[in-house]
Amino acid sequence: MATKSSDFIDFGALVRQYVKKWYYFAISVVVCLAIALLFIYVRQPEYAVRANLLVAEQETNPLEAKMGELSSLFGADGKVDDEIFIVSSHSLYRDVVRDLGLNIKHYWRRKPLRTTFEYPNWPIDVTPQAGMLDTLRRGIQFKISLDKNGKADISAKIKRKTVAEAEGVNLPFTIDTPVGQFTVSKTQYCPAGESVFSRVTVSGYDGAAEELAKEVMAEIANKKSNVIQLSINTPNTDYGEAVLDDIIAQYNQRGFREKNTQGEMTEKFIDERLALISADLSKTEAEMQKYKESKDIVDLGAEIKYQSEKKAEIETELLKARTQQEIMRMTVDFLQTPANAYEMIPMTVDNLGLQAAIEAYNDRILYRTDLMKSAKGDNTALKTLESHINTSRTNILSALNNALQQQQIAVNDLEREYGAADNRLTRVPQSTREYTDMYRQQAVQQELYMYLLKSREENSMLMANTTPKGQIIDQAFTYGEPLGLSNKIIAILAFLFGIIIPPVWIYIRKIVHNRFETRQDVEKITNVPILGEMCIDRSGRQLVVAADDTSATAELFRLMRSNLLFVLNSADDKVVLMTSSSSGEGKSFISINLAATLALLNKRVLLIGMDIRNPRLAEYLNISPRFGLTQYLSSDDISIDSLISHVDDVEGLDVIVAGPVPPNPAELLLSQKVDDLFARLRGMYDYVIVDTAPIGLVSDTFTLDRIADASIYVCRANYTSLTDLVAVNEIYEQRRLKKLSLVINGSAANKTYGYGRKK
Repeated sequence: MATKSSDFIDFGALVRQYVKKWYYFAISVVVCLAIALLFIYVRQPEYAVRANLLVAEQETNPLEAKMGELSSLFGADGKVDDEIFIVSSHSLYRDVVRDLGLNIKHYWRRKPLRTTFEYPNWPIDVTPQAGMLDTLRRGIQFKISLDKNGKADISAKIKRKTVAEAEGVNLPFTIDTPVGQFTVSKTQYCPAGESVFSRVTVSGYDGAAEELAKEVMAEIANKKSNVIQLSINTPNTDYGEAVLDDIIAQYNQRGFREKNTQGEMTEKFIDERLALISADLSKTEAEMQKYKESKDIVDLGAEIKYQSEKKAEIETELLKARTQQEIMRMTVDFLQTPANAYEMIPMTVDNLGLQAAIEAYNDRILYRTDLMKSAKGDNTALKTLESHINTSRTNILSALNNALQQQQIAVNDLEREYGAADNRLTRVPQSTREYTDMYRQQAVQQELYMYLLKSREENSMLMANTTPKGQIIDQAFTYGEPLGLSNKIIAILAFLFGIIIPPVWIYIRKIVHNRFETRQDVEKITNVPILGEMCIDRSGRQLVVAADDTSATAELFRLMRSNLLFVLNSADDKVVLMTSSSSGEGKSFISINLAATLALLNKRVLLIGMDIRNPRLAEYLNISPRFGLTQYLSSDDISIDSLISHVDDVEGLDVIVAGPVPPNPAELLLSQKVDDLFARLRGMYDYVIVDTAPIGLVSDTFTLDRIADASIYVCRANYTSLTDLVAVNEIYEQRRLKKLSLVINGSAANKTYGYGRKK
């Protein structure tokens, strides 16, 4: 099978096709612009609200500082990533929601179809009963309609299901719901004497925090910076700025609390040690006083002074050694206390290696404290850090024990030296030596007491000078231009869509519809010659051709007649078969009027109804002959003359109707009597038009091809399928019907050869 094809696109035909359907474009543009204007009217423009926060760097040991310089070559410190988790944590958002009351959101319909999110002022408020918001799991929505007289209609819904209603009530009003009581009241911003429609959604703090987490974005502003950028897109800029500012405030307050907690723990430990050492020091001083009184010691004398000067250097060294030994013991006690497992070591030892290890340990404790703000208990990083802390603690304890042993050796050596010097004081009374021991013990306790007082003051200064973790670079600010497309761009896009939609719709409709619309569509599909076109006739008459009729319909039939005469180019060409694919395509209408048009040439024309399975010709012509064709073919008693009826409105036009439907239509049409009949009719008439059955339903037409000289296939615009046209093309190429040509029925009048509509 071959169909017509073209290697080029006929843009002129496309343009003409679209111009003829200009109203499609007009309607599409108007509808699209109307939708765009409605969208512009209804939508609330969103604005971008931003805030920038610099995360302050914490002090680290020298090794970590060096590693930090190396890692900075590849981006910001990983600590900033941890701070992002803290800034966007659920607990922090929950504090923001509680602080700003964001779990209750208010919407106000100021104009038809325009409902705006209100913050911080709204006309109607909904207050839940005390304690409900901490346990509220399901959100509840209230719709309040307040009329000009102050009467309110209230409805409460949970998951789109109405759970409580009240009509015509005065505000304030308390409404009972399955989750508790709510009080609906007017605020100072409620306009007096006006109708107000408000929608209020109430949710728990946790649910509101989850919603806030979806709105707020926290990200590193630059890979090599420690700046966190907070952003939120919202139609209410006051709401957006309040949220971002409060997030920063809550983040810094949390940092203050954590640092103060650490300082308070250190202060508590120092106070406990001060109380213990103060008691020991008081006890020693009391014993010294009592000893002096019992021994009547006032001045040790010149000898004591002389001997004291000799052993002053040894005594000084021994005092320092014992002081360090006691500090080490205190540090060991601190580390071995389970409650201090993850607390900072508040002591300083006179050992460079140990002191560096203690500072590194304290830095890890601080990092663990920061990490616990955002990490859960099963966090891998947290577990790894705790493992490192435990290992560091064990190593420090081991080092301290070794240092204590070394310090003990040093103390023993100094004591031996001191004992040797003390032996030289054999002439000093026993009381002097005992007093000296007590004095030495009192000096050690005094040194420890002063050290702890100094540490407490340093801790107090650190607590007093606590700085916020996040330094505000930019408080929340709003960009001037709204997000999204401008109204002008939306209107332009709507206009473009209005232009684009009709061609797309026409193309899709053509594919889905599977029907042809114009003669050009037929010519693209089939090679069958087109005999003519027939416009839509709305007269309601089957016979529309008359001698004095100059309407578009009549002229088109005359044109069709002229083309048919070219097809019947021999004097013996008289019989024309009229067929179609299915009923409803106007085959009988074309047959009747084409026959009438031929009769107007003063020719004798016969119209035969041979669609014997569905005879309609008699009905269309409003005639009731005594006999029909089927009766003639099945009987030998009926003559040809008794079959023929004359059409009164057209001179020279005769008709033979099909007659009753026979039980064996195919056999009747194949009988020899049909051939004999047409042989006689050729001698009686100039032209014989045969109205046969549709070829898409039965094969009767093909059996009659033996008696025909030409065939006309009638197709109807917007009715005949493209598949049927392809089938006709196959029939034409296989020459199953003689001199096959097409008649297009149902074309619009303004599409047919320039003729106008019927007047």
